[in-house]
Amino acid sequence: MSRENAADILGIGAQRAMTSWLHQALSAHPGTWTFPDFHPVTSSTKEAHYWDWNHKRGPDWYKVLLRPLEEGKKSLDVTPEYAFLTDRQIEECKALNPGARVIYILRDPLARAVSGIRMHTVWASKNAPAEEVSLEMNQTFLDRCERARIWDHGACAANLRRWRRRYPDLLVLNYEELRADPLAGFRKVLSHCGLDWQGLDEAARETLTERARRHVWATPRYALSPDCLHFLAGAMWPLREALTKETGITFEEGDALMEGVA
Repeated sequence: MSRENAADILGIGAQRAMTSWLHQALSAHPGTWTFPDFHPVTSSTKEAHYWDWNHKRGPDWYKVLLRPLEEGKKSLDVTPEYAFLTDRQIEECKALNPGARVIYILRDPLARAVSGIRMHTVWASKNAPAEEVSLEMNQTFLDRCERARIWDHGACAANLRRWRRRYPDLLVLNYEELRADPLAGFRKVLSHCGLDWQGLDEAARETLTERARRHVWATPRYALSPDCLHFLAGAMWPLREALTKETGITFEEGDALMEGVA
């Protein structure tokens, strides 16, 4: 394997923070390549899950999986669970992907936790409509919080510090700004990844613009009781404070969720 990196572009999270948008927009660029879907070994063509599901398969498996079939294209691996890899795992990632361009989309930990629990509720309820399911403060809800790994996914400040030790030029994006202007955010991503925009023909730019403005993976807005929301607000408060201190970003989405909650 003569390529510098197994993955040229790594999207590491956060889960429920437009990582599917990131993948579907990047994969439309003519300079990128996505691996084939080998479900359930991989999660669609987006998430290789090398360090959590597939590490036992070894680095050569990962290199072969991500190797573009067309020379010169950049390979993608957008696996949100990579955000909370250990220092040792990130060091291994750096050895496999020394020149990778890393992207971390940050979302208010409270809002992200609510969205993550709703995603797990989709699966638990077999995609029931929003009006048929509501969540109350009970053991089922607490178990769902555990399965959704809300504390791991919400620990963005600690995750960011670990990744920056190996990838100091990591690109940090604010979910709230991306939702407000996805095309501007996508142009930042392209620049960070060394992918052309100006040199593309008009048809390619139109395709990328449409992809950037497309909403991906909307979940039903299942109702959470006030007790559930207060529990999540308390659980995520130190993580929200740590993330604001680490990044200087003031998040508003979680506060909006709590407005009017008794």
